[in-house]
Amino acid sequence: MKRQRGDFTAEVRLVEIAGIAIGVGALCSVVAVILLRLIDLFTNLFYYGTFSFLHRIPADHHLGWWSVLVPVAGGLIIGLMARYGSERIRGHGIPEAMEAILIGKSRMQPKVAVLKPLSSAISIGSGGPFGAEGPIIMTGGSLGSLVAQGFHLTGAERKTLLVAGAAGGMSATFATPMAAVLLAVELLLFEWKPRSLIPVALASFVAALLRPFLLEPGPMFPVAAHAALPTSALLASALAGLLAGLLAMVLTGAVYAAEDAFHRLPIHWMWWPSLGGLAVGLGGMVQPRALGVGYDIIGQLLQGEYVPTALVGLIIVKGLIWSVALGSGTSGGVLAPLLIMGGALGAMAAPILPGGDAALWPLVCMAAALGGTMRSPLTGTIFALELTNDIRILPALLIASVMAHGLTVLLMKRSILTEKVARRGYHISREYSIDPLERLSVGEVMTTDVVTVPAALPLRELIRNYFFSPGSRKHPGYPVLGKDGRFLGVITQSNLLEHWLGALTGGAGGLDPLGSTPIIAYDLIEASPIVAFPDESCREAAERMAESGVKRLPVVAPDDPTRLVGIVVIGDLLKARQRIVEEEAKRERFFGQHRVGSGLDTH
Repeated sequence: MKRQRGDFTAEVRLVEIAGIAIGVGALCSVVAVILLRLIDLFTNLFYYGTFSFLHRIPADHHLGWWSVLVPVAGGLIIGLMARYGSERIRGHGIPEAMEAILIGKSRMQPKVAVLKPLSSAISIGSGGPFGAEGPIIMTGGSLGSLVAQGFHLTGAERKTLLVAGAAGGMSATFATPMAAVLLAVELLLFEWKPRSLIPVALASFVAALLRPFLLEPGPMFPVAAHAALPTSALLASALAGLLAGLLAMVLTGAVYAAEDAFHRLPIHWMWWPSLGGLAVGLGGMVQPRALGVGYDIIGQLLQGEYVPTALVGLIIVKGLIWSVALGSGTSGGVLAPLLIMGGALGAMAAPILPGGDAALWPLVCMAAALGGTMRSPLTGTIFALELTNDIRILPALLIASVMAHGLTVLLMKRSILTEKVARRGYHISREYSIDPLERLSVGEVMTTDVVTVPAALPLRELIRNYFFSPGSRKHPGYPVLGKDGRFLGVITQSNLLEHWLGALTGGAGGLDPLGSTPIIAYDLIEASPIVAFPDESCREAAERMAESGVKRLPVVAPDDPTRLVGIVVIGDLLKARQRIVEEEAKRERFFGQHRVGSGLDTH
């Protein structure tokens, strides 16, 4: 059935998927709260010896040197959970979600939905310098995938619900519904279509709507609003972005240098998190505030309550123990550490940067560090905005994030997220563009001079003059026309061989090529040929070819399916791609009436 072309390919089924996504978002908001409470519980158990859900930070403990062993114990537990539970709990969560989407058909195991938040709570509660966002994205994605597996859905629909769960969890954790949707678009969906964007946005909205009832209302880090920034501050934002981009490169390199070092150890990977925990414990003795999530540090940086010189030790220790621990394969997220280290960088640079108080540059560099490290500048910009609701510095956030993104794109092949997936043997391209096959219609690329076969053509002539002809018009298949020129169907080599072999073996339906009844082309045609229409996109034709396993489609008139107007083959579809290649590769200069480019000079 021919479909009307439009701006998007949305169908009524979108309503059903959106309804399921709303439920997934509500469920993941509850799971986000559970994860945060579990972190508080394990922090109290590991550092204070009490069974309590009261929020406390590891830095206030009184264990002395015994505290070095706390992250080691946490790492040992995580190693055992990963080896005997599921290896999927290792890592920071987002790469695992990306891999499940691209390779695993968006199917995730139920035990991951249980073990990932539990292992992350143990890791962070025992002093791990991680954030909760990666684990909740992985956990929310697991729940979305599990819900999807309970319905009769396609792989694309499962992906939508997986990402809806991830966005819902992030939105509930940080009160950042818009940033959660942008994260989904920039990192997880690998498309920009209503079929996925609308359900994901609804899931994120529902999670944000429920957050005040589950946690607290308002932005996570409210700050005093800045005045409109002067031009000097906006220009300085570009410099801050470049500095944050350099920080992103250093941190990414440090994480994978640590991972490479662990891979060279002559021991099983199960023991690596405990060794990473030892580095965390020793770092915690030098800089106790480097332990744990560090939301209190982020809040102080955004309030301008810091001494710039005192932050040098924090950023160095936090960066080292985070890199080593993450490289060891333990469970934890990257967003909160990036905010801390980016904020510390901004605080140290604040005395030499113009335009505002001490609270401005930590926030700008937080956004830039996030955008550069994760290669998601829009997410970094809006995430920082929603965390604080400081709308007037939006231009500075965007400039810094884009500059950091641009620097890392030019100097690094992959981000901290895609490098993990690439090391498992899968390359990810994150450049989104309109499908070139959508830009041209079948009518623009089809061949109108079609070689056809008369329906009454005898079999002998069909074989000699068409399928086994030494001439240039030999093709694997031909449209068949009746006496009045009506399109009747298609005859292919496979049709011919099928009937011939059927006759030789005496199979049912075989036509005897040696019998007394003459065989003509009409006897061999396919009854219901697969066709295309001139006003369809090349993408639709390509999909139809892929689904049916054919390499050419007859093109018929929309108002009369018996009138053949052309034929489209795989080679024709490449014309759409050829146009894109020409647009990207052919350089031209236009000056007056002269065009100079590619060796051409036309007058």
